[in-house]
Amino acid sequence: MNTSQSLPIAEVNIYDPSTFATNALSSPTALAAVLDHTLLKPEATRAQVIRLCHEAAEHRFACAMVNPAWVPIAVETLAGTGVPVGVVVGFPLGASLAASKADETKRLLKLGAHDIDMVLNIGFLKSGSKEDYEAVRQEIRCVVEIAHGCGGIVKVILETCLLNFEEKLRASEIALAAGADFIKTSTGFSAGGATVDDISLMRGVAGQRAGVKASGGIRSLADASAMLHAGASRIGASASVKILAELAGNTTAAVVAAGSY
Repeated sequence: MNTSQSLPIAEVNIYDPSTFATNALSSPTALAAVLDHTLLKPEATRAQVIRLCHEAAEHRFACAMVNPAWVPIAVETLAGTGVPVGVVVGFPLGASLAASKADETKRLLKLGAHDIDMVLNIGFLKSGSKEDYEAVRQEIRCVVEIAHGCGGIVKVILETCLLNFEEKLRASEIALAAGADFIKTSTGFSAGGATVDDISLMRGVAGQRAGVKASGGIRSLADASAMLHAGASRIGASASVKILAELAGNTTAAVVAAGSY
């Protein structure tokens, strides 16, 4: 795991989901540090992206996650705050050329992005041949090498709702073998999002080797808590401010624009 970005809660040496969850849920500040504050709606406006970034800076979220076209605005808005910009690559289908994903990653890092959340090639993975598995691994490895060379991190989106049990295991192992910093459940734009069972399975594969990110359909403190206790060490949500307000005991505060993430 790339540890260039300091984490407020250790997950490198010994990873225990119960301890991690307890620490993350101990205060709004601790929980914010494991939340990727996210806006990936195709109709998101400049004003909404800027608002997202201001919220990310105010609450000290793990990152502000945006679509590629908004990276320059996000970087400018977050300049000097210490909150990194996250961006999706090959999103949401994962069916782009490997070279396109690599080029997109290079360009986005150059623009100032830090967290790269890439969708693996789901069709190749499900095709099931050794050649297809190797193509998936090489694609991820290329993105990882580019990101790590610039001090960034990579979260590989498996799109678990489209995979059977064996494919989830295979996808997790391939991503880890390719050097992913996190394995991640979902885009939030397919047939389903994160589930407790999938997070538990992914943490079982990852162990202490990498982080596990839950994303898709996480809209409440109860949702976030369930994912953390199952083994998630990062959560992607558009309802991040609402979730923090719930933890602080103020469920009426800070309504966030609803997204499909």
